[in-house]
Amino acid sequence: MFTIDQYVIAESLEEAYELNQSRRNVILGGIMWLKMGKKRIGKAIDLSALDLHKIEEDEDCFYIGAMCTLRDLEVHPGLKKYFNGIIEKSVESIVGVQFRNGATVGGTVFSRFGFSDVLTVLLALDTYVELYKGGIVSLSDFMDMPRDNDILVKIIIKKDNRKAAYVNQRKSATDLPILACAVSNVGNTWNIVLGSRPAKAQLISLRLSESLNEEQINEIINVVEDKIVLGSNDRGSKEYRSILADVFIRRNIEEILLGGNHED
Repeated sequence: MFTIDQYVIAESLEEAYELNQSRRNVILGGIMWLKMGKKRIGKAIDLSALDLHKIEEDEDCFYIGAMCTLRDLEVHPGLKKYFNGIIEKSVESIVGVQFRNGATVGGTVFSRFGFSDVLTVLLALDTYVELYKGGIVSLSDFMDMPRDNDILVKIIIKKDNRKAAYVNQRKSATDLPILACAVSNVGNTWNIVLGSRPAKAQLISLRLSESLNEEQINEIINVVEDKIVLGSNDRGSKEYRSILADVFIRRNIEEILLGGNHED
């Protein structure tokens, strides 16, 4: 359990940013993972007064505030209609509803956890992060950026009629994933993402026919195996993850080819 010297409810993003420049200070999200460590915090920075808890949408995008919870993602009616519902699928196996009511989108994305179902799915979509000082950058670029003391303000997902599918393997229903796999298709672009490999999720984007044949599916799998490194940990071996990756990529591609997106 962590200890706090001073608790501050930030009145502006600028105040939160300035406070966050000290290494002893920490931004509080849902503190679902923070509370599992042992850390002495100088100032705990609360963003709950900054109106970052909304999911909004227009004709082109979803705008998801950093203080939205994973449960908010799961039950939002607009998100359910898009991308074959994979955003809901990405969170429904994360521990339980009580946990998902606490864990925040900002904490999940900014932390770039290797085991994150959510990041695996978001990388397969046309997703961006808005940083207070860093501006708007693609999620794929953000994943490769060095960690700093900026503040994640919101997640932006573009509505592009993309079809998508997601699957993962766990030892038990609420455990961390052994491997997570998301695939999406828009036009002749196919995105394949492997997460919990056990490193952070990685995206491979390929330009192929919108309707794939068996030879092209095999080509995708070969490219992924060549470019995405799988490893071993106490949840599964490299060899096991390789077998899962082959099966999951095929399964997701077949689901996309046989089904449609869920937009009205």
